[in-house]
Amino acid sequence: MVSPDDAAVAIVGDDAVHRVEGLPGEAAPVGLTLALGRLRALGAVGLRIALPAPGHPLGLSGPPEFNARALEAEEAVICEGAALGLVPEVYEAGPEGDVHVEVVWHCLPVREAPPADVPSLGEAERELAEALRDATEVLTRLDVAGSGPVAEAAVAAYRARAERGREVLAPGYPPRAVRVLELAQRVGVLVSLASENGHGGAVSASEMVARGEALRPVERVARRAQVAAYNSVVVERGR
Repeated sequence: MVSPDDAAVAIVGDDAVHRVEGLPGEAAPVGLTLALGRLRALGAVGLRIALPAPGHPLGLSGPPEFNARALEAEEAVICEGAALGLVPEVYEAGPEGDVHVEVVWHCLPVREAPPADVPSLGEAERELAEALRDATEVLTRLDVAGSGPVAEAAVAAYRARAERGREVLAPGYPPRAVRVLELAQRVGVLVSLASENGHGGAVSASEMVARGEALRPVERVARRAQVAAYNSVVVERGR
């Protein structure tokens, strides 16, 4: 549990400004600190993340209008204890050479129902291990398993960031959630490398299709695991 001020600082990070529009009781967009305080007053006791993708409404509960916006943004936040959700819209502003990021969060009604397709931490950990093993076997055979100097440098950079003490989750999360999120993020790095490094050794159409089929469930499992890890504190508190 943190104050709205501390939460706002953590959310904004290096961005220039975050505003929330559509908040009940507010006719105009408001700052993030005020918005978080107002959401708490409206009954929100926590925030859950959703990371949907086309064909996979991960973490969403409806209604269709909210789901459509969240799918377009590929992320959303759902209030626990208040039937409201927030979808970010990101802008780049400022002159060339001094561009900064601004975010407007659109506040919309949501359906109070269990979020779609979110596993437990235990399920997420098992799925990650199985998916990574199966995908590595296929990708290695196709010579696109994220090998070579570019992939090695990217994975080394990821490890260096972790070793510098970067907290992947705020204090108070269970150790298993930290472990699951770290593995999910590493899997995400490897999937991105395999997706971005051209066709590698996959020289035939059938091999390219096989690579895509191998990567798709791994990316899906990694997103599910991230949602499970981020939402674990809210889930535990609800129990």
